[in-house]
Amino acid sequence: MIVPRAAVTIGEATHVDLFYSPYDFGIQNDPYPVYARLREESPVYRNEADDIWAVSRHADVLSALKDSARFSSVNGLRIEPAFWGPDAERFFSFVAMDPPKHTRMRGLVSRAFTRKRVEALEPRLREIARGHLRPLLEAGSFDLMRDFAACFPTDVISELVGVPERDRELVRDLGMAIMYRDEESGDLPPEALEAIGRLVGYYTELTVERAGKRRDDLLSGLLDASEGDDRLTPEEIVGVLILLVGAGIETSMLLLGNAWHAAWRHPEARAEAFAGRVDDWIEETLRYDPPTQALARSTTEAVELHGETIPAGGRVLLLTGSANRDPEVFADPDRFVLGRDTGASLAFGNGRHHCLGASLGRLEARVALSEIVAAVADFELDEDRAERVHSSNDRGFASLPTTVTPR
Repeated sequence: MIVPRAAVTIGEATHVDLFYSPYDFGIQNDPYPVYARLREESPVYRNEADDIWAVSRHADVLSALKDSARFSSVNGLRIEPAFWGPDAERFFSFVAMDPPKHTRMRGLVSRAFTRKRVEALEPRLREIARGHLRPLLEAGSFDLMRDFAACFPTDVISELVGVPERDRELVRDLGMAIMYRDEESGDLPPEALEAIGRLVGYYTELTVERAGKRRDDLLSGLLDASEGDDRLTPEEIVGVLILLVGAGIETSMLLLGNAWHAAWRHPEARAEAFAGRVDDWIEETLRYDPPTQALARSTTEAVELHGETIPAGGRVLLLTGSANRDPEVFADPDRFVLGRDTGASLAFGNGRHHCLGASLGRLEARVALSEIVAAVADFELDEDRAERVHSSNDRGFASLPTTVTPR
């Protein structure tokens, strides 16, 4: 939904009324100037047309993320009609739950989704990355998003879950059909709904198969995870696997593109990153231009904040992308600076719902980017042909045409 802005002229200056909508394509292209005005002028902003309250300051976003009693997750993380409501856990699994239901589910999933399991993947992930990159680097010109970033994270999740090699192209195609959608209306197109249904069917069959024959993979770990006599049901396991399509694929894909674009825009930081500071490159990208810009919550009671009253049942957008540019927390926040202290970044959320896959996301980015810079001395980006995704809560690129200079 794009709402026209009202403008008034004061002397020789034109003042544009403050406006924020997560659906506005212009704001999605560059939300950060709007975030700055929100933090300064209206830290609790009401958009009646979209029926949302937007919270933009770091302290307030962090407080709400930690306050699951008043800021509930049961209606989901996204406000589009296709995702929002009491059935949100169909898309978001335990991420769209509150305690005690969330406590049980996250506890069981975390028994399978361990740091040890993630770290053990690194050698195999490097093989996968090199396999995708080799023909691209030999060609010299490619689209970072379509030719690499869209493929690599999908294969990572398939490797983690235990999807057989023969099925990985199918899973990749279905995942892309879900992720690339026109969100102007907030509705999922029929092909996305069909893809979700086919993924549910595929993962259900794979779960049944793996129940009869365990392997050293996440799916087997989910089947074996227990707390006393309590285990995840097959339906719950499939829900977790569907969650990984968005949480484990889309955000990782967008992170790679945002890091690439930030390096292009900041030559000094690019030189440092390509000289070996890949981890700093990733962490500053997560702060400076995170793939997840907003997390939705619903209030369980009236909440007073900065002179505004968010009513019970209010739909709240916690603008983590704005919080990560808050000058009260990060000095000179609009500069891309490798090595700064990013410990307060909210790129992976906070509180009970702090991203369980944060270590996997960082590992994917480190493997992908380090493999690229090992073979590439520098690159050029054709920004005129770059394309952004349109999303109410995610930020990144669908296309980044790139030409590389080999080492």
